[in-house]
Amino acid sequence: MSSYRPYQHIERRKSRQIHVGKVAVGGDAPISVQTMTNTLTTDIEATIAQIRKAELAGVDIVRVSCPDEASTTALKTIIEEVNVPIVADIHFHYKRAIEAAQAGAACLRINPGNIGSAERVREVVNAAREHGCSIRIGVNAGSLEKHLLEKYGEPNPEALVESALEHAKILQDHDFHEFKISVKASDVFMAVAAYQQLADCCDHPLHIGITEAGSKRAGTVKSSIGLGNLLWAGVGDTMRVSLSAPPEEEVLVGWDILKSLGLRHRGVKIISCPSCARQGFNVVETVQTLEDRLQHIKTPLTLSIIGCVVNGPGEALMTDVGVTGGGQGRHMVYMAGKQDHTTPAENMIDHIVELVEERVAAIEKNKAEQAEKTSDLAAK
Repeated sequence: MSSYRPYQHIERRKSRQIHVGKVAVGGDAPISVQTMTNTLTTDIEATIAQIRKAELAGVDIVRVSCPDEASTTALKTIIEEVNVPIVADIHFHYKRAIEAAQAGAACLRINPGNIGSAERVREVVNAAREHGCSIRIGVNAGSLEKHLLEKYGEPNPEALVESALEHAKILQDHDFHEFKISVKASDVFMAVAAYQQLADCCDHPLHIGITEAGSKRAGTVKSSIGLGNLLWAGVGDTMRVSLSAPPEEEVLVGWDILKSLGLRHRGVKIISCPSCARQGFNVVETVQTLEDRLQHIKTPLTLSIIGCVVNGPGEALMTDVGVTGGGQGRHMVYMAGKQDHTTPAENMIDHIVELVEERVAAIEKNKAEQAEKTSDLAAK
């Protein structure tokens, strides 16, 4: 039985597909993981270094702030030096959006209703169209338009949705349809309700997130509740976990959320027990070490690390590689769900890493052979 067959299949909402550079968003495309740099964009080396760390963590799209002309000037060099599409974060100045499009941004994060006259909107849309940029309409509960606050009295899901659709209509009136929408709030209930309402009334691709979620721990919990709720309901085409933490941490949490729901798979998924007095080895320390040692693995693979034989054999049945704590300083190793051999405690971690790397090499070799056979058949 495959380790990656989810118990329950999530049926995703049907949405239009757009592109952020080489990344498809919406339709049947995988849910992409995003983050945002927090360096000064004018510090080109630091910004590139931060994006590269996010790339190693598995990011699909990165957003970069462009508050001034110096930033959009730096953007061109940054885009040339990284491998993922870059979204230029623009707030009110339409010229920054035009400059970012000219610099090679794959997407502009801008609300067309906030940049001034109809002529300015037309110039931005024309620049996006000319340079192959998509647009993200980014509605936020903390910066709703004055007329909506007067109408509703305070931010609420209805106000967020109305704002999003007003901005969308501006782009549609210019016959521009390469856009996605976000309706973020730091309140989980408000954000989830807004996304659900928006999902029900349009087919625009949606970028989901709980904005200003908080610290690494608290923000991870808050985002997992909100984004997990939406993704389980099939809502969401691209996502960001907003944390007061380095961007690569946002990426790792985003991937963990998707892997937990069976929506995407990347790298080693470790299934481990919380540990107790029955443990035959230090589970917590072992798992932390293995997470670090196996970060370079991109091929999907499951690994169970269980401290004793109570649940270990059952978990090992469902993983590619498994280890359970045993007696007399030796621990049982399972391969493809079956008991295979024992390993001494003193070199257990090195042995597990070696087994995982061997298993990954075998999987990749098989993939290459299958691809070669398919290519040969096609040539005939």
